[in-house]
Amino acid sequence: MSVTSDPPAANLPAAGGTSTHNLVNGTQDRLIFKVKSTNNNEYRVNPVFGFIDPGAQTPLEVIRSAGPPKEDKLVVHYAPAPADATDAQASFGVVIPTGDVTIMLTAT
Repeated sequence: MSVTSDPPAANLPAAGGTSTHNLVNGTQDRLIFKVKSTNNNEYRVNPVFGFIDPGAQTPLEVIRSAGPPKEDKLVVHYAPAPADATDAQASFGVVIPTGDVTIMLTAT
């Protein structure tokens, strides 16, 4: 198993809104992740970098600003975290992502 998003997609108003997703770690490893977006003008995510403990989940908040209706996506890249890692942003640069999960975003 790997990382999944619950829910796996979001439908947001083009006028703006918020959606919360849980990133679920289905592995036995502590994972580190980074979120990338196809649309940084209308979307913000929190956190962009983070850790997920084995068998645990962490919330991911997706915030959409007002903009034209459009389909976009978030891609969450992940890898086993270095054993001594405490800063996800600094540590992500030294790992090679081993997987990703895509969250489809639809603004109507």
